[in-house]
Amino acid sequence: MTDDIEIRTARDDELERVVRLRWLWTTELGGTADIDESAFVTGAAAWARAHRETHVPHVAVGPDGAIVGMAWLALTPRVASTHSLDRWSGDLQSCYVLPERRNGGIGGRLVEAVLATARARGAEHVTVHTSAGSVRMYARHGFQPNDRLLWADASIAER
Repeated sequence: MTDDIEIRTARDDELERVVRLRWLWTTELGGTADIDESAFVTGAAAWARAHRETHVPHVAVGPDGAIVGMAWLALTPRVASTHSLDRWSGDLQSCYVLPERRNGGIGGRLVEAVLATARARGAEHVTVHTSAGSVRMYARHGFQPNDRLLWADASIAER
């Protein structure tokens, strides 16, 4: 049940707690980091503050004020078209819910909040790069395959 969870954009004073979820996510998956947790949290929160106009953090907050989930909307300006000089696209990024709070609808509510913000900010579309296990959840909230959207891994060396 998620009735006790508030979904909203994160406040500036919460950003350290929000980015710490990214740290927890990495360690949950068995990943390693090139910097320690404290340096990551400080640096990532500063990054979030510097990019607040284009990267909008959304949070799931429990009744005790604990942040139990996050999802980010990354907004990118698009090339002007003959229909509009002010075009935007969005990308849903880093949607994460603490393991003990999963499967109760929090992730879906975060997705809905990101989509609402994208609409309010004039995004023409929103993409998401997801794990195989989350595809159905995103599909339930309006995401679908698109034959015109292709993806290339820019980190691959030149061929």
